[in-house]
Amino acid sequence: MRKLSPTNTGTNADDAILIAFGANLPTEEYGAPAQTLKAALRRLAENGDISIDLVSSFYETAPVPISDQPWYVNGVARISTELSAHDLLERLHEVESEFGRVRRERNAARVIDLDLIAYGRELLREEGGIQVPHPRMAERAFVLLPLHDVVDDWVHPVLGRSIKNLISDLPDDQQIRKQAES
Repeated sequence: MRKLSPTNTGTNADDAILIAFGANLPTEEYGAPAQTLKAALRRLAENGDISIDLVSSFYETAPVPISDQPWYVNGVARISTELSAHDLLERLHEVESEFGRVRRERNAARVIDLDLIAYGRELLREEGGIQVPHPRMAERAFVLLPLHDVVDDWVHPVLGRSIKNLISDLPDDQQIRKQAES
């Protein structure tokens, strides 16, 4: 897994397969959310059919919508894989399960969340199933800022807007700060 450096910029944005990750509860095995997320990324790559190419900085973010939950740790990874979007999403859900994710209610606190944000230029909309690109990603600072870290020239395949434009249109009420490197 290659950590982002200041000289890395987005290339081949049209082919980018992007996973957003986040957590705001510790796990017994890994401890703090950031450590859990790092372990989950390693786990994703263990079988050899997923390569973690770039990982954004980690960001601390207030819950959306605002609540009394602990703040989240969020980021985005750019990956390479021959898995289909469906198979990749299934793998993400398997890893979430392995790490203790229990799906209860939307926007609940969680030990891990892995979302398929984009799969190249593919557009997938299945009733009650996979939706790529992620339908709410353009509204969320905790997705867009780390996404910009790994693919700074990305263009939303549905909206036709650049990542920079999407970031500039975010509402001011989303609290986010880059986490110190660890």
